[in-house]
Amino acid sequence: MCETCGCNITPGNEHLARQKNSQGQDAVTVLKSLLSANDREAAHNREHFDQHGILALNLMSSPGSGKTLLLEATIEALKDEFRIAVIEGDLETENDAARIRAKGVPAIQITTGSACHLDAHMVHGALHHLNMENVDILFIENVGNLVCPASFDLGQHRNITLLSVTEGDDKPAKYPVMFRAADLVLLTKTDLLPVLDDFDPARAESYLRQLANPAPMLKLSAKKKANLGGWFDWLRGERTAQRRRAAQGQTLRPAIQTDGARLHAETGQERGQDGIKPRQLYRGT
Repeated sequence: MCETCGCNITPGNEHLARQKNSQGQDAVTVLKSLLSANDREAAHNREHFDQHGILALNLMSSPGSGKTLLLEATIEALKDEFRIAVIEGDLETENDAARIRAKGVPAIQITTGSACHLDAHMVHGALHHLNMENVDILFIENVGNLVCPASFDLGQHRNITLLSVTEGDDKPAKYPVMFRAADLVLLTKTDLLPVLDDFDPARAESYLRQLANPAPMLKLSAKKKANLGGWFDWLRGERTAQRRRAAQGQTLRPAIQTDGARLHAETGQERGQDGIKPRQLYRGT
């Protein structure tokens, strides 16, 4: 997964990699240190969210599963109920952030260059461009990828994984790292099921259960605005729970997948990375 994309070293942690390599450390040591540094930054981000009572949600999926369309439908329905903000992650362009801003919601675009996931350092940089006093729910739309985003804590409280009916119902079995990390699975584009009759929602859910993941799977269509009520109710419940935790000085950490981190470290050892330079840009509201 990481042999060509350069995702071990991101725009957010590149300075740490350079510093550690200058001390003569080997690739595995550097990568383990980067993952540890990411976890520390993620904990720092989570402290910010908890201090402001913000519910932070990480949206993960393959490209084209409908993350941005879901956010647009969610904003339209809930913008008078919750103060919503979005951090968008893509390799290039600010197309998705522009779509979110058109709905009247602040959106920060992170362009990662060659990195196929966001990390905690990038998210922390984006937070400097948000007024966190005016946010109830922060959506972090991760880079489209069914592997790497599950291995990096961003400071979020919950992971939401989208599975489009256009992708195939065996994706939970083929990409277990991602689907084990899910606190909620959203089956999207269900309006296409009548013409994609080879996709079996029950089979997709059975693959999820075989991973010993009890996360709910909700079926919806953002385009047709069908069956969105369960998703909205889940958000309301999570927002209430986050406010209660914050008031009690408690927090919640999502299921970051250590096997994904191990794969990163092993691939880095094979490559001996020491100079990948992805690009990071923040574009504000």
